[in-house]
Amino acid sequence: MEITKKLLMSFMTTSGKKVSISVDDPRENLTESEIKTAMTTILSKNIFKPGGENFASLVEAKVVETGTTEYDLVL
Repeated sequence: MEITKKLLMSFMTTSGKKVSISVDDPRENLTESEIKTAMTTILSKNIFKPGGENFASLVEAKVVETGTTEYDLVL
């Protein structure tokens, strides 16, 4: 089984829409403080404008692990 990890960072836009940014293969020893600092920088610098809107606030951050099992179906 292959396990993949993604850091999922969620923000609220000025119109109240939740928008998420994902980062593949986050560093193993990534700290909560580093994630919050990165998200605060993204928010304060207006780096992303989904649908032309600014991010208004931080919502949540989490690391999501997904397991994938592939099967060979060649007969």
